[in-house]
Amino acid sequence: MKNKIEKCELINQTFPAQHQNTMPGMEYLMNPKPNSTPRSQVKKLEGKVALISGGDSGIGRAVAYLFAKEGCDIAITYYNEEQDAKETATMISNMGRKCLLCQGDFRTEKICKDAVEKTIELFHHLDILVNNQAVQFICNDLTEITQEQLRVTFETNVYNYFFMTKAALPYLKKGSSIINTASVTAYQGSDNLLDYSATKGAIVAFTRSLSQNLVTKGIRVNGVAPGPIWTPLIPASYSKEEVETFGSYTSKVPMNRAGEPNEVAPCYLFLASDDASYMTGQILHPNGGTITST
Repeated sequence: MKNKIEKCELINQTFPAQHQNTMPGMEYLMNPKPNSTPRSQVKKLEGKVALISGGDSGIGRAVAYLFAKEGCDIAITYYNEEQDAKETATMISNMGRKCLLCQGDFRTEKICKDAVEKTIELFHHLDILVNNQAVQFICNDLTEITQEQLRVTFETNVYNYFFMTKAALPYLKKGSSIINTASVTAYQGSDNLLDYSATKGAIVAFTRSLSQNLVTKGIRVNGVAPGPIWTPLIPASYSKEEVETFGSYTSKVPMNRAGEPNEVAPCYLFLASDDASYMTGQILHPNGGTITST
């Protein structure tokens, strides 16, 4: 049975009239006192279910592992990376959580809907959606980007986010979280990832717009914009020589190295958990020190 979206009213919180004559003020005099008690339990996602697109490897796998460690059951989608997906599922199972594998070409709306329905059939609810799948094609000249490449990049990186979110919405409820994977290239651009950067800019705008659309329903929508991270997308995209300098100063990364997926995953955990209960429409930037304009 579907969990219908619950609509919640925005609370206009007010405080009793009060004033203190000293600066910066005394908390013990405040009425009510600010709530400083930690919100999180030992397992931040205990009893939750997450659907992670592109969860077989890279950032998606690291997010799946961390979510499972925090008590979450996982459904992951993947294209054709069968061995990676099985390894991910085995690790999650060894952590004491369930993992559903959904294989297919998730550029189409029907396949996305099928994955969501399989998730509901197995777990009976859905609390967290992580839109993460992506492709990128190195191209130094705009005139070399074919119509087919542009179509594949946008269908994989943008259409999927819309389709997966649309399919998941009927099951999400107050307190649910949607997290979209953007990129540092959405903010800084990239001279050889023109179409990829354009999709990531679209994802930032989608995240901000959807957060406003769903805020009264109590569903939070945020994003993560990683810098260069060592994932299978890198050797699949770059030449051997380019891989050797990936993430270094030649890539304008202040920390002079690429990041690891497990250095990015905590951003997703934060946004998925109640720790981020006062955040929506925001983008986190684990990028090795690159300053971005948000």
